[in-house]
Amino acid sequence: MTTTNKITYNGGCVIAMQGKDCIGIATDRRFGLQSHTAGEDCQKVFHLSPRLYLGLTGLQTDIMTVYNRLLYRKNVYEINEGREVSPKVLTELLSHLLYEHRFGPFFVEPVIAGLDPETLEPYICCMDLIGCANVTNDFVATGTCSDQLVGMCESVWSPNLNATELFKTIAQAMLGSFNRDAVSGWGSSIFILEKDKITERLIRTRKD
Repeated sequence: MTTTNKITYNGGCVIAMQGKDCIGIATDRRFGLQSHTAGEDCQKVFHLSPRLYLGLTGLQTDIMTVYNRLLYRKNVYEINEGREVSPKVLTELLSHLLYEHRFGPFFVEPVIAGLDPETLEPYICCMDLIGCANVTNDFVATGTCSDQLVGMCESVWSPNLNATELFKTIAQAMLGSFNRDAVSGWGSSIFILEKDKITERLIRTRKD
């Protein structure tokens, strides 16, 4: 099985998008074995701290391994430093973890989205298999329909979206992309992070 096939074997996608003083991160809910759908409630976005989320697409076994190893490193950092981990620090921790295994990489494509615990500044980034981070101030997408997601986001995203507009924009991007990708979909979980609250919403999509 090639690297590409391992990345896409279980299907799925994650998108993160920046708004005005808020962040949105979303994932599909399908768990597949190539074209066979084995489940419709697969967790790919993980809540790591009050204002910080991690999204992982790729091989499901590697997703759980990377999540648990990163969670351990995050907890050690917070105990040693006596403070909440920031999105930038988590990016460094995850980048180091992935690069340590560059000769036998984990088949995951991470997305980090959150608000800085001190400044509340929005932060989003994505990485490749060996931890090279791409930090941006608009949107990032990973997974089997990342090409479709990027195309949709380029059409519907605009700067300084408020939380309601951000949700509608992410939902529109997800719905449009799922219609063009057979190995992702079956609903979507969308999380909107603001300085004083987090809103989770589920949207229905095609299941065929």
